[in-house]
Amino acid sequence: MPITPEQQAQIDEQRADPRPTLRAVSEGMERHLYQAHEVLDHGLVRVIDYMGDDAAITQAARVSYGRGTKSVSNDEGLIRYLMRHWHSTPFEMCEVKFHVKLPVFVARQWIRHRTANVNEYSARYSILDREFYIPAPEHLAAQSTVNNQGRGQVLEGDEAARVLDLLREDAMRSYDHYEQMLSQDGQQGLARELARMNLPANIYTQWYWKVDLHNLFHFLRLRADAHAQYEIRAYAETMCGIVRDWVPFAYAAFEDYRLGGVQLSAKGVEALKRRLAGETVTQENSGMSKGEWREFEAVWG
Repeated sequence: MPITPEQQAQIDEQRADPRPTLRAVSEGMERHLYQAHEVLDHGLVRVIDYMGDDAAITQAARVSYGRGTKSVSNDEGLIRYLMRHWHSTPFEMCEVKFHVKLPVFVARQWIRHRTANVNEYSARYSILDREFYIPAPEHLAAQSTVNNQGRGQVLEGDEAARVLDLLREDAMRSYDHYEQMLSQDGQQGLARELARMNLPANIYTQWYWKVDLHNLFHFLRLRADAHAQYEIRAYAETMCGIVRDWVPFAYAAFEDYRLGGVQLSAKGVEALKRRLAGETVTQENSGMSKGEWREFEAVWG
């Protein structure tokens, strides 16, 4: 389980002690506050704190743009305008702090998003738990033959069983050795900061991750995409559900213009105009590379 009974008791205690505030609150986010959302086999995402709501975005926009927003008559319309025209500062007025429990190899992907504040559980000071990510059978796949960063056909039968056994055995053996190095029959063991180097990348770590809404949307646009690695996508999709409840107008605009939108190059725009005019456009006369043309055709046929 991602959380222990003691941790659940602490969450229940926090949620049972609401405090009055004069600041703006989001009713949708209040329902998520402190709650642990399970991800993968031992992972979790939970909201520790947040600031702002949809109104905070429009408030900031109207201060900074002044009379320029008078033609937009409502908050939802203004937020869609801001998202459509790639305005970022108003979305930075909202912030959220997550507690995330995740495998180390997912954390090393995640940390590439450098526009957040992070404080991670330290194996220099503390002993890591014996918890490892072991993929479910449907997510155990071979290397893709067309994408060096992707997965191909799902492994089945004896091969799948062999790989799962290796993952479990290697993880448990490494942790056994980790424990042995830390303590040797009452003698002084190896320093924790050295013993940790023998642990595999599928062991779980935890961190607090604080980010503003603009940069959170950028993270979700990349990591909730169907082409993202499944394990980090599972976290991103859980966070999408939280953000949808927190700032429903902003999330709807994000879903429309970013997750479900398509960005065209100047050559792509020209090719589309030529097609609409009845001209036959091919990769050879489009001015696009083969890769660009494949991506263009994937969307426009």
